[in-house]
Amino acid sequence: MAGRHKRHRGRPSARAALLAALLPGAALGQSLTPEGQTLPVYGQTEEVQKTPAGPALAPTESPDQARRFADGTEASHTPVVSVRPGSVRITGSGEETAADPATLLADEVMLSADSKLTASGGVVIWYRGARLVASRVVYDNATGAAVIEGPIHLTEPARSGTPDETILIADSAQLDPNLQDGILRGARLVLAREMQMAAREMRRSENGNVTRLDNVVASSCQICAEDPIPLWEIRARSITHDRRTRKLHFERPQLRALGLPVATLPWLTAPDPSVERMTGFLRPQFRTTSGLGFGIKLPYFITLGDHADITLTPYVAASRTSTLELRYRQAFSNGAMEWNGAISRDDIEQGHTRGYLFGGARFELPRGYMLGLQIQMASNRAYLLDYDISEADRLWSGLTLDRVRRDRMVMARIGNYESLRDDEPEAATPTMVADALWKRRWTPERIGGIANLEWSLHAHRRSSSEDGESGRDMARGSVSLGWLRSAILPGGLVGTVQTQANVDFYRINQDSAYEDWVMRADPVLAAELRWPLARHSGGVTHMIEPVAQLIWSPDRDDDDDVPNEDSRLIEFDEGNLFSLNRFPGRDARESGWRANLGLSWTRIDPAGWSVGMTAGRVFRSDADPAFENSGLLGGHRSDWLLAAHYSGANGLAISNRALFDDSFSISRNELRLGWFRPGLQVSAGYLWFDSDESESRPDDVSELTMAGGWQIADGWWATTETRYDFTADRAQKAQLGLEFRNECMTVEMSVERRFTSSEELRPDTRFDLGIRLGGFGRQKPGPGTVARRACLR
Repeated sequence: MAGRHKRHRGRPSARAALLAALLPGAALGQSLTPEGQTLPVYGQTEEVQKTPAGPALAPTESPDQARRFADGTEASHTPVVSVRPGSVRITGSGEETAADPATLLADEVMLSADSKLTASGGVVIWYRGARLVASRVVYDNATGAAVIEGPIHLTEPARSGTPDETILIADSAQLDPNLQDGILRGARLVLAREMQMAAREMRRSENGNVTRLDNVVASSCQICAEDPIPLWEIRARSITHDRRTRKLHFERPQLRALGLPVATLPWLTAPDPSVERMTGFLRPQFRTTSGLGFGIKLPYFITLGDHADITLTPYVAASRTSTLELRYRQAFSNGAMEWNGAISRDDIEQGHTRGYLFGGARFELPRGYMLGLQIQMASNRAYLLDYDISEADRLWSGLTLDRVRRDRMVMARIGNYESLRDDEPEAATPTMVADALWKRRWTPERIGGIANLEWSLHAHRRSSSEDGESGRDMARGSVSLGWLRSAILPGGLVGTVQTQANVDFYRINQDSAYEDWVMRADPVLAAELRWPLARHSGGVTHMIEPVAQLIWSPDRDDDDDVPNEDSRLIEFDEGNLFSLNRFPGRDARESGWRANLGLSWTRIDPAGWSVGMTAGRVFRSDADPAFENSGLLGGHRSDWLLAAHYSGANGLAISNRALFDDSFSISRNELRLGWFRPGLQVSAGYLWFDSDESESRPDDVSELTMAGGWQIADGWWATTETRYDFTADRAQKAQLGLEFRNECMTVEMSVERRFTSSEELRPDTRFDLGIRLGGFGRQKPGPGTVARRACLR
């Protein structure tokens, strides 16, 4: 063994046997991501995005919220299947051998006649990526025992900042002949820079896998010399850490808050900070609602191997409810599934057992197909709102199949709808609905451009057997062939020619107002001219683009040859201003001669902000019977469309869209705002819709929606959400939340008021409180900053 009399920073150094005595081994394992997919842990550092990637416009939803669809349904949460890594780095097993290299760095190294090696003066030992710093080390080659004098400091620089990081500090150490087990005095153990434990004496056994600390104090709070009392701490007779199971076992623990005893238990077992999944209790949640009273939720998490788990959550509230919630997740090699449900007996509906079941699964099939399954059942909508499960007013259960490629797409789904709306008769909504779509696009060799071919099938069935709209069943088969080609013309004009042929076959049952079999064909021809103009001056770019589009399709004398089941809600905005057909479905189509005219302007500033406007209108030779009851696109002229948007470098985005007639009477207006900064997140939207009987809207709509979050101070994050109906002159929902996070605990509070009322629904006020202590299990990042205690030097 060789030594250096001068310390040289950066050179490797170690004595293998000495470092092995204290080196905490790295345990490989499996982790379940928040989305539910099981993945190996490879040791890479996870990057957490603190702020959104860019501005967004209201209304916004958090990733945990279910997706809302236009038909009023929500998608059940399904764990996302993670992509398998392209390469896996395989490390050593961690077993120590005598041949492992080691280097020792010290100011002085002496070898005595009795086979004792003494290193003193700034001793640094490097071994297997770990670094041991001590004042003096005495190694007896005859017995294998080692005595280390401190201060002792052991770290693993490669694991710094990761959940597997371990720091050990001690005053002195005496090791057994195997150099793995021993006694450390005045020791402090820090796990993942979160949980720190200080003890008079520390013992390591079972080849260093088990560490026992006696007369110990544990806390994840930062402790300062001038104020040594942490926010919370656990004092115990002993704490045992098993690095193989990643568990902390407390013997006679006493929880203290600000130095005052709060609770004492005979024993306690908890996960260390590196654990993501482990069987045990999760943090409790305290809740008070006007309908259920004060209650508590106590979730119990059960792991079923590396790929599945169950969470059982009893919910008991002030003698008014007894509820058991359940969540089951499982990940497969080709997919994942999640099931959520609950069963309740409460005083809201005495003598009745209520419950719900929401489940979703998604699997990858051969050749790129994806199979989806969703099941949604509930006693009623009031139950979903009373227990804060979902705001959906329609439920959908069924199967989906899809495959999307660059030039083709296949989609199919079949399922059952269940309406929870009070104002919607059960027979009015089709219960069974099936859809299939096949679409392909390609470039014809001789004529160029882009061609597309589409086949689609649709069928729905109502439960009623009455004749007419309440019992009508229908099936449709459609084929569409289209072609589009663009070219740059002299003067910078861009010309486009487009044609389309649509053929539909209908089978209509239980409605004598229509023929049983109907076939119709709708050819479409269109020509378009664009003249994009750009000007650059002083770093500023201005772009102006006038657009004129002329479209022809055969006139229809009567648009009621088939019932309109899927095209009742018409949108008119800058996205479909130049569309061949503005109906969202296939049962209704535009016809006749029409011209779509528009003008857009955009200004891009070198400072990073931009502003733009779009204006347009539709002119028709004759009124289209399909828009007979619509004021937006009916008659010879549509309403004027005026849209404006602003996007700033500071995260602010504003968008406004208005529709008005020649007298400037606004029929629709939509204003959206989003502002995202490190300490501020605001998303707001205002809607104004005129009443329209054709869209089942007898009253005007004037509604404000707002959600926001802001940093009040370090560690304090506030959220708010509201929805106000100006037509009814009352709020529909109001919520205020407050979260405090520091290095050792998280406190979440929220109060919410729901004003909705009907025969089944009643106004409800809810207050939630959750407290989580840091250092037990891996913590998820939250919004805003973390309040950290500042110690005076």
